[in-house]
Amino acid sequence: MTFRVERKEKAMNNVRLIRSLGLAAALASPVFAHAVEFKTVLADKSAINFTFKQMNVGMDGHFKKFSTQLAFDPANAANAKVSLDVDLASIDTGTADGNTEVAGKPWFNTQAFPTAKFVSTSVKPLGGNRFEVAGQLTIKGKTQPVVAPTTVTVQGEQATFDGSFVIKRADFAIGEGDWADFSVVANEIQVKFKVLASGGK
Repeated sequence: MTFRVERKEKAMNNVRLIRSLGLAAALASPVFAHAVEFKTVLADKSAINFTFKQMNVGMDGHFKKFSTQLAFDPANAANAKVSLDVDLASIDTGTADGNTEVAGKPWFNTQAFPTAKFVSTSVKPLGGNRFEVAGQLTIKGKTQPVVAPTTVTVQGEQATFDGSFVIKRADFAIGEGDWADFSVVANEIQVKFKVLASGGK
């Protein structure tokens, strides 16, 4: 009799353990934890940076003004949308002379083309908190496809989107005339972004 009682208690304990593990798994699942659509971008806590090589020396800079429109639900990433407008005249290369130079006609020609624009065409889940964001980037009236591997970190009602992609300045005529020679300024530019967004259920 005692043996049967002990077996019954052991079985009940196993059931409780299974239920507890099931609940823990549900709480940890991306769908449960990320049941929020992120729409409001916190511009003052977001950043767009870039790196390149000049005379084979690494250089970096950032843009001080940009706007982002976002609709991202991690549980329904395939329907996510994002667009980004960058004020090219807000570039900061680290020096005033550098800022003036790259705003000129051979480079960004900001008087004729004041903004760069990215519009997403698809968002593909890669597993975990990683996604592949594909879209069209337009600079100086020239449009090229880009793909940005992106990591999404969710903390409560906020999410941080960290990603990067590489562009070739020749594809957008960034650096014309004598500057089209890649021996001084390299053709490849790496763009890195960090976007902080909030949302609600």
